[in-house]
Amino acid sequence: MAAVVKATPLTFVVHALAVAAAVMVLIHPVLMLIGFIIIGGEAIVSYKSLPLKKDVKKVIHLVLHAIALILGIVGISAAFKFHNESSILNLYSLHSWLGIGVIALYGIQWIYGFIIFFYPGGSPSLRAESLPWHVLFGMFVYVLAVANAAIGFLEKLTFLESSGLPKFGSEAYLVNFTAIATVLYGTFVLFTVYAQKDQEIEDFSYSAI
Repeated sequence: MAAVVKATPLTFVVHALAVAAAVMVLIHPVLMLIGFIIIGGEAIVSYKSLPLKKDVKKVIHLVLHAIALILGIVGISAAFKFHNESSILNLYSLHSWLGIGVIALYGIQWIYGFIIFFYPGGSPSLRAESLPWHVLFGMFVYVLAVANAAIGFLEKLTFLESSGLPKFGSEAYLVNFTAIATVLYGTFVLFTVYAQKDQEIEDFSYSAI
């Protein structure tokens, strides 16, 4: 007796695989945007703008950057996984090279900040000398992340248009406007960092917890 297979259950499998494939394609840009750009930006402005005690702001700053770093690692891993499963070469573009550089520098910045400013904490003189460089290097990494995100949007749109996507279609406008919003977000993060504090007098002691 031949086995009878219902069509409806198979359609569930088809839909599930389609969603999984779409998620695999989208998970990289989504995680990188949410992680490095949005949460990373929130981590930066939180230390400057929140009306809280310095130690509390320091913990928030540290935790948000850790979340951003984790999401970035997962996002890059998803890109490698998708490329390997689709027989696409890895690390062939400027976007991929800068991406590896950004995540490496982000990790170094986080580890250095944790050791010097959080635990075990450096001497007061070392913290005072390190803080301006910590801020400057952090801004450099963040600007590099925003710039690389813009390059990533351009690269993705180029691939889509080469596959037949209309150059003036709604999808193309969505990608371009998302890229513009990303750049504007990063710009205002920088403005926030270098704006004057309203709640408290500038304090560069940055004592360890």
